[in-house]
Amino acid sequence: MAKSNNIPQIQNEEQYEALVDKGYSKEKAARIANTDNAGKKGGKASTYEERTKKELYEQAKKIGIDGRSKMSKKELISALRNN
Repeated sequence: MAKSNNIPQIQNEEQYEALVDKGYSKEKAARIANTDNAGKKGGKASTYEERTKKELYEQAKKIGIDGRSKMSKKELISALRNN
């Protein structure tokens, strides 16, 4: 698909559609489908519980979660999982 009028394009359409079908929001599905390793298996990311509150805060900041500065670690984990 060609990019027109500055509308973001989905890099991995198949993965995007599968995520939307599973109930992910269009925004979250697009964010996942547009990662560099979209559709590849074998991720090595640590679980949210293994990360520090600062790391969780930075991830929340990166994806634009509002109210993150007042959240506890548990609240940040919940917000990241449900965004």
